[in-house]
Amino acid sequence: MSQTLHGVLPVLHMPYRDNYEIDFETLQAEVDFAYECGAHGIVFALVSEVLRLTLDERRQVAEFLVKANQERGSVTISVGAESSFAAVQLARHAEASGATALMAIPPLSVALGEAQLRAYYGTIINAVEIPVVVQDASAYIGQPLSVEFQASLLAEHGERVHFKPEAAPVGPVITAMNAATQKRARIFEGSGGILLVENYRRGIAGTMPGTDLLDAVVALWHALEAGDEDRIYSISPLLGAILALAVGLDGYLAVEKHLLMRRGIFKNQLVRGPLGFTLDEMARAEADRLYDRLQAVLQDKV
Repeated sequence: MSQTLHGVLPVLHMPYRDNYEIDFETLQAEVDFAYECGAHGIVFALVSEVLRLTLDERRQVAEFLVKANQERGSVTISVGAESSFAAVQLARHAEASGATALMAIPPLSVALGEAQLRAYYGTIINAVEIPVVVQDASAYIGQPLSVEFQASLLAEHGERVHFKPEAAPVGPVITAMNAATQKRARIFEGSGGILLVENYRRGIAGTMPGTDLLDAVVALWHALEAGDEDRIYSISPLLGAILALAVGLDGYLAVEKHLLMRRGIFKNQLVRGPLGFTLDEMARAEADRLYDRLQAVLQDKV
C-alpha cells in the first residue's frame, strides 16, 4: 500500500439498505469501482456521512475499508470529533486497523480559539505515527482555520501534517499556504472537480472528489499532468456544470447518489436525515443530460 498521499483520492459515499443500515456489499463494489477508475487511494470523510454515523459504525467502516482496499492504494480515515478524547480513540483505532492516514475537522459545537484548536490537533497528531490531514471544511460546516495557524502546525509537527483547505476562496488560500510554508505543505483540494484545474495550477498534491464522476476526475487529472489543454477544457466545463447543481454538503450527496444509482453501483439514493437539500426533477434531468455529454467526451464521441 502506498504510504504517500497523492493524486486522485475519492471520498466514498455511504450506501444503505432500505432500513438505513450500512450496505457493506455495495460499499465493497464502490471501492472496486474507484480502483477500476484509476484512483490512487480511498477516503472515508464528510461526504461519507461520518457525522450521521455512530462511533461504532465509524470504527466498523474503518476496519472494513482497510480490508476492502486490498493494498491497492492509500486509505484515509476521518477522525474529527467533538472532543480530543473521542478523536484520539478514533485515530488510534484507525491506525491499528491499518489506515495510511487520518483526516480531522475541528469540533463543530463551539467556536474555538487558536489555543484550543492547537491543543486539539496537537493531541491527535501526537497520538499516532501516521500522517494527519487538517481539514478546514468551513465551506460546508464549522469555522475557517487561518493560513498562519495551519502553517504553524506544519512548523511544529513536521511534514507528517497535511492539509485540505476548503474555506472560500479556496484558490488564494492554497497559494497563501504554499507561500507560508515555502511549498513544504502537502495540500489536497476537495472541490469535487469544479475547481480542480485552477487548484492544480496553484500547486496541490492531490484531489478528494466523490466517486460518482470519478472516471472524469481521473481523466482530468491525467490531462493536467500531461499538459493536454484541449482535453482539460473538454472535461472540466461539463464536470463543473454538474457539480454546480449541488447546494452544500447535502446537495453533493443528492447529486452524487443519484449518479451512483444510475451507474448501477448503488441500489438506492438513501441519505440519513434530516436533510438540508433534495434534488428536484428539473435538476435531476439536467444532471442526467450533463452526465451523458460528459460520458461522450470521456469516450471521445464528440
